[in-house]
Amino acid sequence: MALWKEYRQKEDLSVETDQVESRDEAAAPLGAVKESPQKTEFVIAAGLTVEGKIQGIGHVRIAGQFKGDIQVDGDLTLESDSHVTGDLRAKSIRVGGDVQGNIHASSRVELLQSGALIGDLKAGALAVTAGSRMRGAVEFGWEEREPKQLSPNENGETAG
Repeated sequence: MALWKEYRQKEDLSVETDQVESRDEAAAPLGAVKESPQKTEFVIAAGLTVEGKIQGIGHVRIAGQFKGDIQVDGDLTLESDSHVTGDLRAKSIRVGGDVQGNIHASSRVELLQSGALIGDLKAGALAVTAGSRMRGAVEFGWEEREPKQLSPNENGETAG
């Protein structure tokens, strides 16, 4: 019976502590911003192998192996020991591992020293670190827009 009372007393203390913290948060000014960033990140840890498709809003970090396409409205980070087979689409992509597939980033792609890509790359900006490897076509720095139409001049020839 004595053990039960000790346990209840510890439980009561933790409830009181929680209530004090809640009161401190309630006392904060209404416009105050709490400095705990709410970053949504999906992680495939080292040692895991996953096959399928990732699609959605948020950030993705891969340290293991993934087979399939990834399309996220956020950042995609491939750690140095990662192996990914499939097409990748994200706002920005950091490649530190091995990728077999095409990459399309609306903002930026970084090929890190340990990164290797076999496939085509298209991005708003590209940063390549010495030691990284790539085999495929690269297109960066071009805005996504319709090609300019050539109009004929007064002689009927197209001006370029």
